[in-house]
Amino acid sequence: MAKIWGDKRYNSLNYYLRQKFKDKVFKISLDAGFSCPNRDGTLSRGGCIFCSERGSGDFTGKSRNLVKQFYEVKEMMNKKWKSGKYIAYFQAYTNTYAPVDVLREKYYSILSLEDVVGIAIATRPDCLQDDVLNLLSEINQKTYLWVELGLQTINEKTAEVINRGYGLETYIKAVNELKKRGIEVVTHVIFGLIGENKKDMINTVEFVANTKTQGIKIHLLHLMKGTRLVDYYNRGELRFLSFDEYVDLVTDSINILPEDMVIHRLTGDSPRELLIGPMWSLKKWEVLNEIDRRLKEKDIWQGKGYAENYEISKLFI
Repeated sequence: MAKIWGDKRYNSLNYYLRQKFKDKVFKISLDAGFSCPNRDGTLSRGGCIFCSERGSGDFTGKSRNLVKQFYEVKEMMNKKWKSGKYIAYFQAYTNTYAPVDVLREKYYSILSLEDVVGIAIATRPDCLQDDVLNLLSEINQKTYLWVELGLQTINEKTAEVINRGYGLETYIKAVNELKKRGIEVVTHVIFGLIGENKKDMINTVEFVANTKTQGIKIHLLHLMKGTRLVDYYNRGELRFLSFDEYVDLVTDSINILPEDMVIHRLTGDSPRELLIGPMWSLKKWEVLNEIDRRLKEKDIWQGKGYAENYEISKLFI
């Protein structure tokens, strides 16, 4: 018999947070004004080739004042849902890339707000120095925290093409350092990267499945105006995944994820005015509904096909 989480065949973030906080929980996306070593010249300039000008923070608020920005996004949320609790999501750019006293001030300015039950921090595995890890450990003792790491792929050749700027061993070290401190880790992967086939993408998911971390975010590669990826597209080096290909990849991925891993995302968002393709990705609910339908059709649920890969899992504490 299929395992069901609420009305889904997978352990969604919405379901997980409702169980944990006994209420609807919203993420408030924030741009705290940080930069990225892959943009400021420390490692490179221009960032990863798929990254937008706003450093993946295209849906954050517009105010430069962080607290005002929080309330700006919260007000938009409240037009749909009148009550709930909030997780402050430090999303744009690299949110541990600053002196630790700056990080402390920004994190705590948001944690002090009413109905904020935790924070989520998106960062790079190579931006977790000891003083930053100590601050995160401190915060983890006071509130609910997870840290998001942008792995995208385990294929080192692809990582070079997308200008990720660090090797797989850096991700492994970061995961272990966070886990040693009891901090939850959520890993980002992207389907549709240049030159990758289905086996490459499923290999990445299998790797993440064996990290014994808390969560995963699965994204579709979007081509947006103003990104370095446009040059590859113009040269004919980028092929968009079709709707059916993507849904099949996601359902096959759900099958091999352990049932206690929380699925934070199954598709991505891109502002309509920036999107070059694939255009079907704008129909987010159609994608999600088809994933649900395909899971039932194949009689798949999260964890059904999970099998521990000891060669991978022994890399992690």
